[in-house]
Amino acid sequence: MITFIRKNQKAVLLTVLVVLNFCLAAWADDATNVAGASGKNNTIVIKDFAFNPQTITVKSGEKVTWINRDEEPHTVVSVEKQFKKSQALDTDDKFTITAGAPGTYTYFCSVHPKMTGTIVIEK
Repeated sequence: MITFIRKNQKAVLLTVLVVLNFCLAAWADDATNVAGASGKNNTIVIKDFAFNPQTITVKSGEKVTWINRDEEPHTVVSVEKQFKKSQALDTDDKFTITAGAPGTYTYFCSVHPKMTGTIVIEK
């Protein structure tokens, strides 16, 4: 009987830990999806072989994040090398930069060069 109770206690404890782990993972994911201090969400979704939105306007110093929702790998490469290029992004991978000096930054996918986008950076 004592062995049965101890096994049940271990099972309950393990279950609680698993549930807590899932809750923490969900909370962490929500925290990373919260917009920056400006209240603006600077996310570009890669889906159906396109960057969406194709043009985004941000302020210098804000973060811009691409997330690949395609089944194919994609990259993010600045035409004029105004920011570092990404590695190949598999499904659900993210790539983030911090917007630099004001200007217009064009980028493309080196795997699919017809995929293009623009970031307009303001002061």
